Amino acid sequence: MRFGVMPLAGVCLLAACAAQPSGSQNTHGKPSTMNHSEHSGWGSARDRALEPILGARESDWRCGAVIYHIFVDRFVEPTPEELEAKRHLYPKPKVLRSWDEQPKPGRKLTDVGVWSHEIEFWGGDLVTLRRGLDHVEALGVDVVYLNPIHAAYTNHKYDAQDYWAVSPDYGTREDVIALVEDLRERDMRLMLDGVFNHMGRTAPAFIEAQQDPKSPWREWFEFGDEFPAGYRAWYNARNLPEVTLENKHIRDQLWNDPDSVVRGYLRDGIAGWRLDVAYDYGFDLLAELNAAAKAERPDAWIVGEIWNYPEEWLDSIDGVMNFHQRRIINDLVHGRITGAQAGRMIERMIDDCGIEGILRSWNMLDNHDTERLATMFPEEHDRMIAQVLQMTLPGSPLIYYGVEAGMTGGGDPEMRGPMDWDALTDDNPEFERLKRLLEIRGGSRALRIGDMRLLDTTELLAFQRRTDRWEETRFIVINASGKPISEVVALRDSKLMNFAPLIDEITGTEVTIRSGLAEFTIPAKTAWILRPREEPTDEYSPYKRMR
Repeated sequence: MRFGVMPLAGVCLLAACAAQPSGSQNTHGKPSTMNHSEHSGWGSARDRALEPILGARESDWRCGAVIYHIFVDRFVEPTPEELEAKRHLYPKPKVLRSWDEQPKPGRKLTDVGVWSHEIEFWGGDLVTLRRGLDHVEALGVDVVYLNPIHAAYTNHKYDAQDYWAVSPDYGTREDVIALVEDLRERDMRLMLDGVFNHMGRTAPAFIEAQQDPKSPWREWFEFGDEFPAGYRAWYNARNLPEVTLENKHIRDQLWNDPDSVVRGYLRDGIAGWRLDVAYDYGFDLLAELNAAAKAERPDAWIVGEIWNYPEEWLDSIDGVMNFHQRRIINDLVHGRITGAQAGRMIERMIDDCGIEGILRSWNMLDNHDTERLATMFPEEHDRMIAQVLQMTLPGSPLIYYGVEAGMTGGGDPEMRGPMDWDALTDDNPEFERLKRLLEIRGGSRALRIGDMRLLDTTELLAFQRRTDRWEETRFIVINASGKPISEVVALRDSKLMNFAPLIDEITGTEVTIRSGLAEFTIPAKTAWILRPREEPTDEYSPYKRMR
């Protein structure tokens, strides 16, 4: 399905939709400006107070950045020669799969203590990954985030054997540095996955500690008959012995010391860490890790995997993986809550957390631990609504590799399939929709760093993203229900003129402002991104003295 073919209103994006305002740019990372904005004296007192706040957000690369999430083993296929050269790195019972095979649930291998699907590999690594960066750059991505690359036994590598070493099947520390440099040349950054709450049962340190009570590694783990495995393991998973983070000497090696794991990789050039099971650390240890990272790199981005309500966690770290908001979007699209309910929940979350922390948090729909988007929402119009919210709510959108190809996948390990590069064609509606939404977002300063204001509705979800410039305002209107809805909504914006038009950047639909209100008559399962449209410059403009 190509742009211009619309089996459902608001589902397919139009190639020629909504021409950009005069003087605007649709370049990723560039604010939209208009000729009359040069007259900075036309702003209100509220605008002038907001201007330095927005300036600080714009100068902070972490605010509203777009992240692309890669499972390294499954992203870019190695050549036959490359695979043959590293085949010895996958000794039995490990298995190498071909790129056209899909991961499936396996059986428990009691002799090695893992499931068979955990030791099936597709052969991608840090060198092959770099061959896919042209595609990532073209999407308009700011940050590449990788699942763990530490030396480990399994394909997912959440069972680290050595934090300081890169897994040999992925490469070396030098390959990490080369990737950092490649990304830097593309004006992108690299973030890694830090799994410091637990290691793997095959880690030499754990094996020695288990066998020798006098080993210096003994303090890293907690042993005792009170534990089902004989040692404290994450959720009693025997392959994941927990690290004794209560021990400051261990924390010094992991993040406090200059040559620690966290600070060492930051010195190699990575820009930040996503922390696995961050809720297990508690508030104080997360704050300590964050401070240590900032001692090495003041603008380091520390984001935690937090499935809880995000509020107090943002006192300790820069951002969270916003599973709370993901659940709200999921329930909205599946009809379990109304748009108005979803709006109130999101507004109160932002009020509780503060928008600065939310802007540095990850807006995610799917990842390596969840169903893929196309499986979660089989209907295209539902995926459309979810992705519009991902791109327009305050925060940093996280794109899981393959969503642009329309890849499907259920529970573990099905959501971790090899990248389907053949599906990235101009007639793939998933690819075209994501590209268009990223273009809209990249060309909108308000969507990247603006404040959010909820609009009063009965059924619809409607909110505004705004800055100190009237023409940058965006209104997002969502009808996630299965019926058309018509509501009169107060826009709550003093600078938008009477009888001025708003135009939807997705469908081209126009709505007229009347006395600060607009009537939204929006089809079922439809999302709008409305922007003000200035009158032609050679005619009368009510915005002539408005910043």
